[in-house]
Amino acid sequence: MNVSPYLIPAKSMIFEEEIKKSQFITYLAHTPSIEAAKAFVDEIKAKHNDARHNCWAFVAGRPEDSMKWGFSDDGEPSGTAGKPILAQLTGSGVGEITAVVTRYYGGIRLGTGGLVKAYGGGVQQALKLLESIEKKITTQLIVEVDYSLISLTQSIMAQYGAVEIDATYDISAKLTVEIEVLHESDFILTMTNKTGARALISRMS
Repeated sequence: MNVSPYLIPAKSMIFEEEIKKSQFITYLAHTPSIEAAKAFVDEIKAKHNDARHNCWAFVAGRPEDSMKWGFSDDGEPSGTAGKPILAQLTGSGVGEITAVVTRYYGGIRLGTGGLVKAYGGGVQQALKLLESIEKKITTQLIVEVDYSLISLTQSIMAQYGAVEIDATYDISAKLTVEIEVLHESDFILTMTNKTGARALISRMS
């Protein structure tokens, strides 16, 4: 399992251009799952149900996870739309993203090379304008400590960027902590060493 952070879209993006009287509208959106990607495609298809084509591709997880890729030429000649769109998405290093390119036909045929350039190029332009943010892969831990160890625990949490998201105080303090998976084992090791193994740490079930 790859636990390193990756980029995702910060917000949606639209890019429009006219090529030989055909209008191309490229939509990019953050879609964290295959279901969300398909829902976004359906949304754009419904919005432009009068268009000749609504071609699309998605990367619905980590950028390199090909199990979560999908694409469609939506009636354009095979290989001229979906694949060029997908190639731009996978080359961008951005994950959890869907691109839909709507085409209103202008009466002039572009040929296969022209179509590849139009669909891929529109997505390339939209990606240049896209704002992205880093998605960190996190996990949640239950940290149980004596009250005397709370300040020490909080300083170790700060050291590893761990965030307290819940706490219950009974015989001991029980903290629910969110932490990057990258830092999880180091955090547990440091907590164990610094508290003399008096901290009970378990993963959220």
